[in-house]
Amino acid sequence: MKMLEGRVAAVTGAASGLGRAMALAFAGEGMPVALADVDEPGLKSTLSEVQSRGVRAFAMRVDVSKAAQVDGFARRSAQELGAIHVVCNNAGVSPLGAVWENTLADWQWILGVNLWGVIHGVRAFVPRLLAQGEGHVVNTASVAGLISPPGMG
Repeated sequence: MKMLEGRVAAVTGAASGLGRAMALAFAGEGMPVALADVDEPGLKSTLSEVQSRGVRAFAMRVDVSKAAQVDGFARRSAQELGAIHVVCNNAGVSPLGAVWENTLADWQWILGVNLWGVIHGVRAFVPRLLAQGEGHVVNTASVAGLISPPGMG
C-alpha cells in the first residue's frame, strides 16, 4: 500500500493475537514497527519475525496500565524509529471466570489495561501526531462490549 510507505507504526499488545498480526502486517508493508507488551517471550518472538521481514523494529516491555511506561514507550519509539504515524492501542485482557467472582484487584487489572491503557496511549502519542501534522490512532475494543458471553455479565 503506497499510503504506508515511509510511515512508522507503534503497536501495544504486540506479543500475540491481533497485536502481533498488526505488527507483521505493517512490517509486510515495509513499515518500521515499535512493539510493546508485558509478555517478554512473545514480544521477543514478534520482534524477531518483524525484523526477518527486513524492517527496523524494537520491542519494549510496557505495562499499558502505567502512564509513565506508555510515555516512555512513546519517547523511545520516536528516538529509535523517528516520527510515528500509526498508533495501535491494542493491549487487552479479559476476566477469568464469572464477573461476580472477580476480585477488586482483578477489576483494577482489567480496567487498567483495557480502559486506562487506551487513555495512556492517546495521551502519550496524540500530541506528537498533532505536532507533526499527521497520524492515525486505532483503539481496539472487544466484542464483549456488544455481546455478553455466559458468565460475563
